[in-house]
Amino acid sequence: MGRDDEPVDSMEIDGQQQLKVGGRAASAAVPEGFNADYLRVYYGKLFPYSDFFKWLCYANDGKHPGCDQSFVGRREFSFTLENDIYLRFQSFDSAAELESSIKEKCPFKIDIGPVYSVDPAKRHAYAQSGNNVFVPVERELIFDIDISDYDDVRYCCSGADVCKDCWPLMICNDFGFNHILWVYSGRRGVHCWVCDTRARKLSNEQRAAVADYFRVYMRGENTLKKVSLAGPVLHPFLAQQLFASQERCQKILDLIPDENVASELHDKWQGNRRSSISKEDVNASRWKQLKTILQSGKHKLRAFGDVEEIVFSYTYPRLDMEVSKHMNHLLKAPFCIHPKTGRVIVPIDPNNCDDFDPTAVPTLSQLLRELNAAGFQTDSENNWEITSLEKSIRFFRTCFCNHC
Repeated sequence: MGRDDEPVDSMEIDGQQQLKVGGRAASAAVPEGFNADYLRVYYGKLFPYSDFFKWLCYANDGKHPGCDQSFVGRREFSFTLENDIYLRFQSFDSAAELESSIKEKCPFKIDIGPVYSVDPAKRHAYAQSGNNVFVPVERELIFDIDISDYDDVRYCCSGADVCKDCWPLMICNDFGFNHILWVYSGRRGVHCWVCDTRARKLSNEQRAAVADYFRVYMRGENTLKKVSLAGPVLHPFLAQQLFASQERCQKILDLIPDENVASELHDKWQGNRRSSISKEDVNASRWKQLKTILQSGKHKLRAFGDVEEIVFSYTYPRLDMEVSKHMNHLLKAPFCIHPKTGRVIVPIDPNNCDDFDPTAVPTLSQLLRELNAAGFQTDSENNWEITSLEKSIRFFRTCFCNHC
């Protein structure tokens, strides 16, 4: 592991500039990993400081009459350094200050907190002035969706693992605000930053009310029926192979309140797997049978509700409610690196979310290899353009920051 004072440098090998990490030249074949040496290169060459800071300014970095020059300087940043050294209440008045501090401290994790009434770094100066001097006054409304909360209804992965099959379970719903930043957490979740002015100014009580409004999924191992809804029939995400085994079918049957209907479907599905000559997938055929029975004859009264409840049990966003309710909650910053996976925490384009593959998000090691392979220029501010981060940073800049 390199020392904090070791520079991120470059040297030329066989006609190409190569990264020098911790005083040693890093070949194009950079080993997978996460360490301070790799982070120094990333923070020195790739982190989008200007775009990141512009986002959090919310147009308070200009000279127009309504500009609050103190706004961004009252925002809390938290750094987790190597060996779990935790630095809270960091604040910065400019992108240059933020960049200098990150490069100097090389944080393993960067969290973003609220905007306070006064500069959080100077909070102690106001300690004797009363209880309401140093308080959070503004913060994005956050929704945190964790894929491990879907373990009872997904069959491709479990725990912290995530793949292209279970990923769409988390990102198909819109929460009704206009200025929203969707961010892949780097491991097993997605963060929704609602950045509308009215959302940022919500009190804790108002945030709790909004969060409760979205509380449709009910947690609990002993709760068979976990949603209660009514409305148009929706299709489930059949790629999860929800009807592919007797055990999985039983989970579906447990959601049906009418025992006679459940028994009828159980008899139809018992050992009734797709034949070798059938072209229809067993999941699709069983889903059709389920809808047909629920929507026919004496069962039609509750058909729409029963079908929807099954669909939403498997697909509705499962929120970490506490993250949404409290203004002073800290959340990982976009474009920092997840220490467990080494993946970059990247924004997601909601208009192309079906194409987003969490397993293809670039890792720290991958980015260093790409820099080496391209023979990057040390004096360029746009080294990210020759890496896999190009698409994410360009989306963040053109489709999000320019509308802040």
